[in-house]
Amino acid sequence: MSRNRAPLPRSARRGLRSAAVLSAGALLLAACGGMSESGSQAAAEAGKDCASRTKVRVVLQWVAQAQFAGYYAAKEKGFYDKACLDVTIQEGGVNIVPQQVLSAGNAEFAVSHVTKTMVTREQGADLVNIGQEFQRGAYLQVAWADSGIKDLADLKGKRVGSWGYGNELTLFAAMRGSGVDPAKDAEIIQQPFDMSLLLKREVDAAQAKTFNEYAQLLETTNPKTGKLYQPSDFVAINLQDAGYQTLEDGIYAKEEWLAKKENQETAVKFLKATYEGWGFCRDDLEGCVDIVLKNGSALGKGHQTWMLNEVNKLIWPAEKGVGTVDEGAWDQTIDLAVKAGLLKAPPTEGAYRTDLTEKALKELTAEGFDVTGSSYRPETVEVTPGGK
Repeated sequence: MSRNRAPLPRSARRGLRSAAVLSAGALLLAACGGMSESGSQAAAEAGKDCASRTKVRVVLQWVAQAQFAGYYAAKEKGFYDKACLDVTIQEGGVNIVPQQVLSAGNAEFAVSHVTKTMVTREQGADLVNIGQEFQRGAYLQVAWADSGIKDLADLKGKRVGSWGYGNELTLFAAMRGSGVDPAKDAEIIQQPFDMSLLLKREVDAAQAKTFNEYAQLLETTNPKTGKLYQPSDFVAINLQDAGYQTLEDGIYAKEEWLAKKENQETAVKFLKATYEGWGFCRDDLEGCVDIVLKNGSALGKGHQTWMLNEVNKLIWPAEKGVGTVDEGAWDQTIDLAVKAGLLKAPPTEGAYRTDLTEKALKELTAEGFDVTGSSYRPETVEVTPGGK
């Protein structure tokens, strides 16, 4: 049955989101170059029956990296062309807020977290979640093994790194749930989008994502040994395992734009092709990493391989179908946001809808595409120095 709300929780492991540092003046860039000759041929073949192509733009949360591999794969492998779409992929950055770009009408789709987008919705933007790609969360709080920090309660009296920009929500909720008031019981330090403060011991614990920053630690050489740091050198507290699951990367569109039937049809095409892209990345890890690298990633192949392997764990298996929003996970995410004061109240009806993803999944299933990835098993990825 179609609903108008959304996602699903679980645990994650190691790695972290993006640590590529952008200048404060970063601008929106179209990240659609780098298509290989074979990819170009495949795209041309895929779209040969299209009388015309509908132009749409999707803005990402960050720069080109494996966190968004499904979009780049959908473009390179011709899935968007097959759907008669001309898709421009716009990179995000430090000063680029995807939901604000979407709200301003400068993109048809945006990739963002539930909490951040619902804050923008509460401020008056008519943003709607139409597909929840990440079914599981990825937040970690990482400390040195010799810090004495073993769990969240041990953060009391410590210097705790946090990115801010809404990313502190899950951490603060987890701290409060463990008897640590972030405002009184710990020193919260603004953390850059990397692990430099922890490595320099300027914080006692640092925020990380399973698919990025954690890997950065393991890719760093321990000056005392001359070898790479090992997992045993750190304590990684998984906030999802602690019961604080919040929904992250999902696809959003404007309610006003979706009011037109032809735009709903375009949205279904976009979702369908994007899910195909993620399916390719699930089934061909190396090939998908190569596509990401062609599109200008600043991070090396080793790091991107780790990242995609961890991102795949957040998406697959998808018990109810890729992109499906689970009401219980949505409600938990919203409840945490309200209790943390990030939202004044739960979002109004229509903050998410499931019918568009349901239609996309129905068409994909009819075409023989595996929408659940029930047999998916992650690979074992070797850490490389500097992520090269």
